[in-house]
Amino acid sequence: MPTIVDIAVSNADFSTLVTAVSVASLVEALQSAGPFTVFAPTNAAFAKLPDGTITTLVQNIPQLARILTFHVVSGKYMKEDLIGVKSLTSLEGTQIDINISDGSFETNNATVIAADIEADNGVIHVIDTVMLMRPHWFYSIMESGKVGVVSRQA
Repeated sequence: MPTIVDIAVSNADFSTLVTAVSVASLVEALQSAGPFTVFAPTNAAFAKLPDGTITTLVQNIPQLARILTFHVVSGKYMKEDLIGVKSLTSLEGTQIDINISDGSFETNNATVIAADIEADNGVIHVIDTVMLMRPHWFYSIMESGKVGVVSRQA
């Protein structure tokens, strides 16, 4: 069975992702035994980023690597395994929100458009948008029930 990298390299819709993973020197890591769950943005997902973003990221390898590792989770999680799961922790260390309901499968700001592509070292879920990391304060506010709006007294 092919690895996650083999699958990505063989699919033209992942050419931007493959280039980014190569530039960030993550190919070897994603070819290792894993297992990994990869939320893989397509070329169309990368195209949604503001003009110049990809060029800027390629020039800032640590930030590029951080964004890419945010799309990877240690362990193999098929869609069925994630039903009822609220979040996973990415290799980058930040939480990825999971929402599976009424036939939709979403992660943070992205929709999974193809789930459960099995690889020798894990699974790929294809997403339609590059996932955005939440600010560090986001989860504490959500947990406390606050909405971040301060009401003003008249």
